[in-house]
Amino acid sequence: MKLNNLKPAEGSVHSRRRLGRGPGSGLGGTSTRGTKGAKARSGYKKKVGFEGGQMPLQRRLPKSGFKNINRIEYKPINLTVIQTLVDAKQLTKVTVADLIAAGYVSDNQLVKVLAKGTLTAKVDVEANAFSKTAEEAITKLGGTATKL
Repeated sequence: MKLNNLKPAEGSVHSRRRLGRGPGSGLGGTSTRGTKGAKARSGYKKKVGFEGGQMPLQRRLPKSGFKNINRIEYKPINLTVIQTLVDAKQLTKVTVADLIAAGYVSDNQLVKVLAKGTLTAKVDVEANAFSKTAEEAITKLGGTATKL
């Protein structure tokens, strides 16, 4: 068997329908589009959510909720994460740059330290925000919690 002998399996290849090539083809005239209406015309494109003139679902349902445009979104970092960083790299000061280098935070995110887990080492932490209990846990061990 050679590459020039290869052929597709019998019946697996179909010739494509050639629409609108005269009445003799059996696919002339309306070219399988039916008669009249937008779908029969060229350039027809159905809009997303269009229901044939019926009031669309997204307009029948009431608006709900509220999105605060002044919301500041923080990436939560727990004390457990800080403790693992301190253990792994023998750090005395944990900054946002250290968290970025370790892959916990991307460089455009704001960091908030939360109090989940326990902290056993004295460490200075720099972040954009702290929860009250996290700040207390850091200062109780003699470290400092610095807001950026």
